[in-house]
Amino acid sequence: MKHIMKWQDVLTIVSGKNQKAVAASEGIYPIYGSGGIMGRANKYLCEAGTTVVGRKGTINKPIFVNERFWNVDTAFGISPGSNLNPKYLYYFCCLFNFKSLDKSTTIPSLAKRDLLNIEMPVPLLPEQKHIVARIEELFSQLDNGVETLKKTKQQLAVYRQAVLKDAFDRIKNRSSLLPIKDVCKDIKVGIVIKPSQYYTDGSRGIKAFRSANVREFKVFDSDWVYLSKEGHEANKRSEIHTGDVLIVRSGYPGTACVVNEKYDGCNAIDILIAVPDTKKVLPEYLCAYTNSPYGRKLVSEKKRGVAQAHLNVGGYSKMEIMLPTIEEQKEVVLSIESRLSIYEEISRTIDTALQQAEALRQSILKKAFEGGL
Repeated sequence: MKHIMKWQDVLTIVSGKNQKAVAASEGIYPIYGSGGIMGRANKYLCEAGTTVVGRKGTINKPIFVNERFWNVDTAFGISPGSNLNPKYLYYFCCLFNFKSLDKSTTIPSLAKRDLLNIEMPVPLLPEQKHIVARIEELFSQLDNGVETLKKTKQQLAVYRQAVLKDAFDRIKNRSSLLPIKDVCKDIKVGIVIKPSQYYTDGSRGIKAFRSANVREFKVFDSDWVYLSKEGHEANKRSEIHTGDVLIVRSGYPGTACVVNEKYDGCNAIDILIAVPDTKKVLPEYLCAYTNSPYGRKLVSEKKRGVAQAHLNVGGYSKMEIMLPTIEEQKEVVLSIESRLSIYEEISRTIDTALQQAEALRQSILKKAFEGGL
């Protein structure tokens, strides 16, 4: 028989403490924050079998820790009592929506008093053990399927690069080699000095591209920042227009996409902006070449920096591009687009399946704690 009990009656919540006094590079205990391990310690606060739940920041991604550890003040240690199976508690935390307890207006955060009032079903220990075993059996099957999907996606990425290499191999012997600066009207960089001083909200501002918005051949239409009209006017040089090619500088340098009409007049932050001379090079061709294995190799050679390599205007400007006639460029672009359309279709199917797998994971947990497994 299941009893609905409050957390205050069945577990202990260990509040985190500052790590400075216990931090040690050779410490035997991990230090956990809300997002995971962040160092080592020579002392511990929580026993093995404790679940970490973020107090501030990442509050909805519980972590099960199977060893003693120290937790900092951004993370709670949720430690089971004698009548709770540690994994049973962890899986309940994976199901529970901690965001529903967040009363903050800025950084997501949880209060210990609210956690202690959470109610959960608490069957006898043998049934808890059975529920955990069933969850892990189903999760194992699900994980195998997810792993297969991820491997397929990796294989697709290899296929994409093979398509690009083949397209440029075909025109290699009948193309001239020119520096990219010779086929562009301008190559410039977006705002790099304190762009946040120009930020405003989406209802009043102008979209500004960052590296996160530039994917291979396409725009990632999410996670935008917005510039005020005054900030946009003060940075007119980094305004972008239809047909411009945007290239990532840091993180995944060389990743490129073409600006379409939807984003004409937006701005850009810390990314390269190439303005093709369309009498010499098609924007789509320049983008494809930059994303190709040939372009990647050249980008790798032009990267600067040790801590985080980045691509600057000078490096990209000096990269040499295979340049056939405009008509041949059109043929290359059409060939790539037709072959990569298959890739895009399969990739979307895989992404959908991965989203469904995550939804199924939550469904399994819901049924488990409702007695449906």
